[in-house]
Amino acid sequence: MKLELRPIINVEAQPDSGYQWNATTNDPQFAIADWEQMRGRTVHLSFTLTTGEMPKTPCMLYVDKGEGMSEQDAVWLRPDANGKVDQIISFPWTLRGVRFDPIAFPGPFSLNDFSLTVDENSRPFGEASEAALAAAEAAANPDAELAVTYENWITVNEVPADEYASLAEAAKNWSNAPLISLVMPTYNSPEEYLRKALDSVIAQVYPNWELCIADDKSTQPQVKATLDEYMVRDPRIKVVYREANGHISAASNSALELATGKFTGLLDHDDELYPLALYYVAELLQQNPDVAVIYSDEDKITVEGTRYEPYFKCDFNYDLFLGQNMVSHFGVYRTAVLRQIGGFRIGMEGSQDYDLALRIMEAAGPQSIRHIPRVLYHWRVLPESTASSADAKPYAVIAAARAVQEHLDRSHIAAHVWSADGAAIYQRVVYDLPEQEPSVEIIIPTRDGAGLVKQCVDSIRERSTYQNYLITIIDNGSVKQEIFELFKSYEGDERIRVVRDDSPFNYPALNNRIALASKAEFVCLLNNDIEVITPEWLTELVSIALQDNVGAVGAKLLYPDDTIQHAGVYLGMGGLAGHGHKFLPRYAPGYFCRAALRSAVSAVTAACLVIRTSIYREVNGLDEDLVIAFNDVDFCLRVREAGYRNVWTPFAELYHHESASRGYEDTPEKMARFVNEIDFVKKRWGDALWNDPFYSPNLSIDSTEFVITMKPRLSKAQ
Repeated sequence: MKLELRPIINVEAQPDSGYQWNATTNDPQFAIADWEQMRGRTVHLSFTLTTGEMPKTPCMLYVDKGEGMSEQDAVWLRPDANGKVDQIISFPWTLRGVRFDPIAFPGPFSLNDFSLTVDENSRPFGEASEAALAAAEAAANPDAELAVTYENWITVNEVPADEYASLAEAAKNWSNAPLISLVMPTYNSPEEYLRKALDSVIAQVYPNWELCIADDKSTQPQVKATLDEYMVRDPRIKVVYREANGHISAASNSALELATGKFTGLLDHDDELYPLALYYVAELLQQNPDVAVIYSDEDKITVEGTRYEPYFKCDFNYDLFLGQNMVSHFGVYRTAVLRQIGGFRIGMEGSQDYDLALRIMEAAGPQSIRHIPRVLYHWRVLPESTASSADAKPYAVIAAARAVQEHLDRSHIAAHVWSADGAAIYQRVVYDLPEQEPSVEIIIPTRDGAGLVKQCVDSIRERSTYQNYLITIIDNGSVKQEIFELFKSYEGDERIRVVRDDSPFNYPALNNRIALASKAEFVCLLNNDIEVITPEWLTELVSIALQDNVGAVGAKLLYPDDTIQHAGVYLGMGGLAGHGHKFLPRYAPGYFCRAALRSAVSAVTAACLVIRTSIYREVNGLDEDLVIAFNDVDFCLRVREAGYRNVWTPFAELYHHESASRGYEDTPEKMARFVNEIDFVKKRWGDALWNDPFYSPNLSIDSTEFVITMKPRLSKAQ
């Protein structure tokens, strides 16, 4: 079955111009006719996109899986050099709409040979849940590998209900079994979902809890009737009825007044807790009794009860936290600290729990925050919920920015908050530079490669807004006349010097001889095949590197075809360490916007790395035993071991014409050296390579795309 396009807005037919269409704004939109036919199906999409004189822009399908259309759920289409798109796409049975945005720029374009064909033989999931179908397939063919889907992941990795009793019995022997209070504000709660929320608490395997509810003067009588019924059913449920409506912060504070537990968890009135949620919280407290904040992974749940879109989070990541509320659900806090900071703040409605988590972090310190890498919270998707769409509660976005700005102000951090490019519902923190720019020495090793060096240096000189830098080019055995002519042309520029070094090629040694002796406050390691895109690239990198406890800072590096080459290094990927989100389109947000938000990472590539010169010296620079491979990973791990955090930022973009000068590891000698260096790093860092705190154990290390693994690097139950 073939489906057709229908223009919606910002696009008009223009056949007389030589193109089919004209985009009147940067947001032309088409609807897919009869999109219902794609539910639970696989489709084949193909077309050729031709445009006028326009920059390369995202080409994408926006998919509504039941929570509205967003960048997170968009399918990024990949036109080749000729504009040809040919992709196979699978859609969930929860599909509620599809929109096609071919370009993001006003101007003429054509969609030639457009074809969107539904595979009639693909399974129609609308007739039964995907989990049920997966179970049936597993029963029919027990030796077959299950497809990597979230439904199958749940079946394989979550503890079966028939094992709950044995876990509850084991918990009776715990020496530390704290009372956990759950705070829930209610207001005109839909009865069906309120009951589901309450039932999910009663069903908790861990029994030592109390549910503290504050009703914010609901006008619908079924709310009080339901709450009264549940108070009778279970004495652990306590309810206070407020005399005046005060909105969610005031109501949450009223519920908090009822709490007597040592720890307090937050639960919305229409969401659900996983049955082992409190069990896993209490289990963590056996070994970590002094923590102040515990948070978990989360997913979304439809009105029909189908779980989907899990957010498998990393351990606490301050830089990512300033961009998005990664604590969110399921957040559990030490009650004494909650009261110490005064509970929820009136006026922060919409992001009141983000503001709360920021203030608790300030009071208790980030070292007191622990992550449980399990899905303990199911976020109900209703049309008016924040889970549905940021457009549903735009005030929440404003409140989030305010919460982060006030955190920065309280922490005496000179910075201001912007909307993040490419992730508008989240934040970008822009750190202020001192009035006098810190000095930076940019170190560029090269052997010949005049064209690359000229491109690199010219892009720095012509595009950089940052001015207080010195470029040191290390000439490692160049022999071609054109490079010497290029060097001679630089003699009149006092910000460029050329240092001859005829020693055998050793990337760490070449950089160390300059960096360890540098008089600049910061050093920037830069490959000769880098080309500046963002004029503020060095401002961004230095401003981050200036912050307390920050070590190495890396940039977003792109291949010349505008796909991602480097968006942070994650341990374990590819057998040792790999670049996350590799080959993703330039403007794609990535996994829960992690390709569009600043983030702490274990390592960044030395192809573009900025660090304080004092820290470079403190860790003795790059290890000269690692001549080519993984010297930057090893360096960053030693920086982390010294107590600093390494940070990757998407707000400094550069092209990386990778391996254009030295070539690939494609000779027997190079391959042998490569293998030896891998063994060196594995022996030095051991198990740390398989436990990256900035990457979830529920995500695959066999892929750079942040996809689910059916074999998480953790056990089902401790």
